[in-house]
Amino acid sequence: MNLLGVGIYVKNSPKAIEMYCSAFGLEIGYHVLNDDNTYYHSELLKDGNIFCSVVEAKEEKDVTNNPVQLGCTFETRDELEHAFAILKDGGTVKLDICELPWSPCAAEVTDCFGVNWYLTMPQHRPADDWTPTDGE
Repeated sequence: MNLLGVGIYVKNSPKAIEMYCSAFGLEIGYHVLNDDNTYYHSELLKDGNIFCSVVEAKEEKDVTNNPVQLGCTFETRDELEHAFAILKDGGTVKLDICELPWSPCAAEVTDCFGVNWYLTMPQHRPADDWTPTDGE
């Protein structure tokens, strides 16, 4: 098995592509447009590699109640904060930027297109004696 491909179905795919390119430093690669200039298929690239695909959802029901969360690991806190600021605009913060036992910096947000994101820096394992406390 190679990499898991991620296809994100949204309404207003041109705006979503613009936002994701800005948040994650992506560029649009191969793509096919619908007659209304939305995306039938698009490949968003990071350093020449496919990061995800963004597709115009045909119906609103295709983008509601999405139980999947996409994770993205950043090298620096500045990169994570940049993406978080863009993704939370018009979206819903589920977990503000914080330290977690397995990550020095992480956050969760549902963007304005209904896509759930988990943003993190390189993770580490908690100490063997770590136990969760209320609120964690």
